[in-house]
Amino acid sequence: MIQKEFFLISFAILISIGAYAQHGSSPETKQNYIDQSKPNEIEQVKFKHFTISGYIQTQFQYGEKDATLRIGAINNNPNKPFNRFGIRRGRVKMTYEKNIATGVFQLDITEKKIRLRDAYLLVKDPWVGSNSIRVGVFDRIFGFEVPFSSSRRESPERARIITTLFPDEKDMGVMMTLQAPKNSPLSIFKLDAGLIAGNTINADLDNRKDFIGHLSINQTLNPKTKLSGGVSYYLGGVYQGSSTVYTMNGVAFTSNYDTSNFGAFAKREYIGCDIQFSISSFLGNSSIYGEYIIGTQPGDKNGSNSPNYSTLPTHNTYIRNFYGYYITYVQDLGKSPLSLIIKYDYYDPNTKVSKNNIGLNGTGKGDIAYSTFGGGLMWHINNTLRLTAYYDFISNETSSNLAEYNNDFADNIFTLRLQYKY
Repeated sequence: MIQKEFFLISFAILISIGAYAQHGSSPETKQNYIDQSKPNEIEQVKFKHFTISGYIQTQFQYGEKDATLRIGAINNNPNKPFNRFGIRRGRVKMTYEKNIATGVFQLDITEKKIRLRDAYLLVKDPWVGSNSIRVGVFDRIFGFEVPFSSSRRESPERARIITTLFPDEKDMGVMMTLQAPKNSPLSIFKLDAGLIAGNTINADLDNRKDFIGHLSINQTLNPKTKLSGGVSYYLGGVYQGSSTVYTMNGVAFTSNYDTSNFGAFAKREYIGCDIQFSISSFLGNSSIYGEYIIGTQPGDKNGSNSPNYSTLPTHNTYIRNFYGYYITYVQDLGKSPLSLIIKYDYYDPNTKVSKNNIGLNGTGKGDIAYSTFGGGLMWHINNTLRLTAYYDFISNETSSNLAEYNNDFADNIFTLRLQYKY
């Protein structure tokens, strides 16, 4: 029913746009985001309707012996710490905008490979300019940190709950944006809703489509104070590659073997709320933003990562209730070009079991909770160049009944990143 209603609304908007397209063009609009970083006015290579932009993040990382770094190869001596140089992100974005239509194509080019990041067509309504339909590969519009650009985010990486539930941040599908005109008091509200494949940028492998939506409010309280936030909802399914499905009963997994399970879809549901606040004072700009997410996540015995498949899975399905959150605080240090960054995130993949109960009754490492406390300094060298030094203290839940997790892993990470935006 949700899919049918969504397509009916989308079709009506497209019909209206098509009727107007021969007679005029839409006004130029900008999205309303609270910029948590310092102003970043940059030059762009622009040829009438065509624009090239992007950014490069080169970095050095040091990890303790059990760490997983985002650059370079894995640790070749698991008994010692290690370090790597690499390009974390090398983005090239090409945009062609004319009249009511915009085409966007973005690649990520690193020493490892070239990957697609965006490829979509956006068509705006010809009257207000704030309503649109987007089709292709784009950011999943859930919460704040998923669509928040990595070129603007202060912490080197997104929170663990975000990277678990939304690997790659992108997906394929269709998205509709509805917002009142700027001169309307209702313009502070924006609704994004879409139907997506649910398998990130990989090929769509099944007939099931997922619904994703975000209702947000963005309010400037006064010239120095901004407040925004929103609520998000995700409803989808994960392909079951076997006839056995495990669900929690108390602190134990119980199995359900039924041939009808094979090829069916396990429910995937998230509910989230996010908030962002910033204020300018003699101390500089102070920003705080965070997000809380609960829901149901199908996975396998060893993890709860969302689908990111090249082929359909064949493993047994484990269904868990989860929750997690993150909070980030950024403080500009007066009139200096430096900003202090503090971030904490927590993710519990299975709320029904904890500590020494993990490792019993069918539970395992896929039920271990993690927390990360990170902090660092960012130097805004100029409007296009910034240097970040950041350290992550990563902690995992321990259990005396799970040999590998008797103790906290030595997996802390130091990151030194130089970013150039063009």
